[in-house]
Amino acid sequence: MDKINVILNGSPVSGTKGMTILQLAKENGIDIPTLCYMEGLSPTGSCRMCVVEVKNSRTLVASCHTPIQPDMDIQTHSPKVLKARRVIIELLLANHSDNCLMCDKANLCELRKIAADLDVGLTRYSGQRHFYPIDDENPYLVRDLSKCILCRRCIKASREKGKVSYFGIGSRGFESNIVSSPDQEINEIICEVCLDACPVGALSKKGEILPTKRNRKPLYIKG
Repeated sequence: MDKINVILNGSPVSGTKGMTILQLAKENGIDIPTLCYMEGLSPTGSCRMCVVEVKNSRTLVASCHTPIQPDMDIQTHSPKVLKARRVIIELLLANHSDNCLMCDKANLCELRKIAADLDVGLTRYSGQRHFYPIDDENPYLVRDLSKCILCRRCIKASREKGKVSYFGIGSRGFESNIVSSPDQEINEIICEVCLDACPVGALSKKGEILPTKRNRKPLYIKG
């Protein structure tokens, strides 16, 4: 198997052909935060949380889908990288529901954990927030789209692990949201796969929470 030699945070390390920067970092005990990425699902790099600095690259690159190349010089926690990650997490929080203390995901929330690791408390940015009604029509799952960060992991999990295109993206821009297909059958196993994929509190197992009644018309407020 071909070995590829790179510099990772100032130290020479080696990986194999086809390995991504994220995989190489994990293999060497370096933790890079991720949100849209989940092991076992195809990477997209859409959230940009896993960005790293590669010498001579014009921009920061997403480590989850960028393959290592010979003689790469990679910094995973440089000041430039940490600044970018803090901005990303603050922008997500600016559009995110702010009822963390009442969220069923609590300390298991990946968004909350990354924010804490990056020492991000209150966001500096002001953004609009969606407030959707609780969707409890699924026999296995309760969906709270007000907490959704559009990471698309539930979409990939249903397609790649459940082999059913149950979830998808509806609308565009700020109006984008996760929609479910009424034409696809779904069972408890597929729902468990999607539930495990959600990094925040947007998906909950039915029967474990008491959904709050909300106005059936989505509301938008200035955060």
